[in-house]
Amino acid sequence: MPATSQDGGHASPCPPYKPPQRPRFAWPRGAAAWRAFLIQAAVLIAIAAFAAWIAHNVVVNMARLNINAGFSFLARPAGFEIAQKLIPYTETSSYFRVFLVALINTVVLTAIAILFATVLGFIIGLARLSGNQLVAGVAGGYVAIVRNVPLLLQLFYWYFAVLRPLPNPRQSLSFLGVAFLNKRGLFLPYPLFEPGFGTLALTALVMIIAAAWLWRLNRQARIRAGVPLFHPLALALLLLAPLAVAWLYDFPLRFDLPALSGFNFSGGMTVIPEFVAMALALSLYGAAYIAEIVRAGVRAVPAGQIDAARALGLRDGAINRLIVIPQALRVILPPLGTQYIVLLKNSSLAAAIAYPDLMLVFAGTVLNQTGQPLEVMVITMASYALIGFAIAAVVNLANRRVQLVER
Repeated sequence: MPATSQDGGHASPCPPYKPPQRPRFAWPRGAAAWRAFLIQAAVLIAIAAFAAWIAHNVVVNMARLNINAGFSFLARPAGFEIAQKLIPYTETSSYFRVFLVALINTVVLTAIAILFATVLGFIIGLARLSGNQLVAGVAGGYVAIVRNVPLLLQLFYWYFAVLRPLPNPRQSLSFLGVAFLNKRGLFLPYPLFEPGFGTLALTALVMIIAAAWLWRLNRQARIRAGVPLFHPLALALLLLAPLAVAWLYDFPLRFDLPALSGFNFSGGMTVIPEFVAMALALSLYGAAYIAEIVRAGVRAVPAGQIDAARALGLRDGAINRLIVIPQALRVILPPLGTQYIVLLKNSSLAAAIAYPDLMLVFAGTVLNQTGQPLEVMVITMASYALIGFAIAAVVNLANRRVQLVER
């Protein structure tokens, strides 16, 4: 039956929601508007003039000091070794190769710190809200201590007080006989990809996509009809295809295990102590801030919704998974992205313990050897900025997906 208004007529349907449009430029009208426009134009001209003066000053000084400008130095051989490299590199490699090695080291360190800081931060943030006073007190004490101790001091603690006193390789700490920790680093198994691994990886990827699609169809059917299309355990049948491919290719994945040879380990993969110290310091430091972000996001969820869920008979796990966390993410994600970018910038402290990141290797060693300070600093700052923009873009994309109103 169509809706009617109070006077008996038919009420017009509500128009669909349309997001507000950005206002287009229009010439100002009135004395006040022209005054504001002229002030903004003057500020813009002043900023442009200041930038032009700086550029002119740089050009004049470089000509006076006989400094060659340009990026041709990136093709010259570097002539020095790098302690940690995840791509092929030798002393005869170019400075551009040095930049790639240092950039990858920075990205890997930041990614690992973000991963562990996020997991640990969520655990500590939820622990702070626990009804158990001991658990909440320990979590609160951790946050208070870590946030008030400088990150550089924490980095020195992990590097000099924890990792340096570790035993020699012959007395290494063993983890199930496949991983070893000593003062020279962490030695892990190294994966060896044999022929057929690409087919196995592609099959596994296709099965994962199929599982996600079938799970979504199953969930939609359960929401519409109350009965799923199939039992969720049926998705386990998708594992048969990767297992069959692995059996046909005789399991094309092997591991090179580290083994003690003389006074050190040979084989496997070596993680230098500087990387371990940086990963620990950044992860634990970032987790303290993320814990407070998580606690604030959970507190922002109205308590009435939690009480209503309990009145319906939902358990605490279901309440957190279905009600609390989805709504808390709307509050958590914006500051969480900021904290990720802070972790990226804090990774530049790795130069204090000689970890070969972008700051130490490229903005330090390369700058001193080439004498190209402007170009090196421009590349370094642009690299940090682009990584930060990429992190912000990913977080903003996730933030749009959890908002109530699409933009």
